[in-house]
Amino acid sequence: MHRNAELAYEQGGKVTGSGRELEAAALIKAARMLQACQKEWNHPDRRTRFSEALQANLRLWTFFQVQLSRPDSELPADLRRDLLRLSAFVDRRTIEAMAHPAPDRVQTLIDINRHVAQGLTSTPA
Repeated sequence: MHRNAELAYEQGGKVTGSGRELEAAALIKAARMLQACQKEWNHPDRRTRFSEALQANLRLWTFFQVQLSRPDSELPADLRRDLLRLSAFVDRRTIEAMAHPAPDRVQTLIDINRHVAQGLTSTPA
C-alpha cells in the first residue's frame, strides 16, 4: 500500500481513496522535497528551495496537529497523544534546520515522514 501512494506521486497522478492515503502521499511528497534539497545542496537556488521544503513540511505537520487536537477525532487518545508529541518533535527539528541549514539536519524529518506514511498505508493485522 505504501508503494501505491509513492507510485501515484511519482507518476504525477491524483491519489484517490481514503484520507489516510492522501496524508501518506503528502508525507511522501514532503520527504522528497527535503531529500531533493539534501542531494542538491550546492544548487544555486538552495536557500529558497530548502526554505520552501521546510515550510511545506511544517504546514503539513501543523495540519496533522489540528486534526489530532479535534475532540471528535476517532483515533485512540494514547495514539493521538503520541502523534502530537511526534509532531512537536518535527516542529523543533524543522525550526533547528531553518536556523542552522545543513543537508544532514533534514534526514530525521525525511525518515519520520516516510515511516508515518508507511504506517498510514499499512493494512491493519
